[in-house]
Amino acid sequence: MAERKIRSFTDLEAWRKSYQLLIVIYKITLSFPKMEIYSLVSQIRRSALSVPSNIAEGFSRNSKKDKRQFYYISLGSLTELQTQLLLSRDLQYITKDQFDKIAQLTIRVSKLING
Repeated sequence: MAERKIRSFTDLEAWRKSYQLLIVIYKITLSFPKMEIYSLVSQIRRSALSVPSNIAEGFSRNSKKDKRQFYYISLGSLTELQTQLLLSRDLQYITKDQFDKIAQLTIRVSKLING
């Protein structure tokens, strides 16, 4: 099987999976309590948005050092998101099943970024 040429950040599997995660996060936070809209929901969405955004920005950088720095930032945002998801589960804003599915996706994204 021939490897596909990567021409854009959208060709990166890490970006595609992290974008998929972002969509899931936006949809799931629609059901959070209204009192969380400017706090937890906002923070979760910012963290989730930061992951594919930094992968995209890192892709456009010329030096390996710069690329790596943006990929590290995306990992930091992913870890923030994981913490916020734990809180959301523990506050019962999301179910254990929802949490487990999203957590698996965050683990997959982390492995792709680290790979």
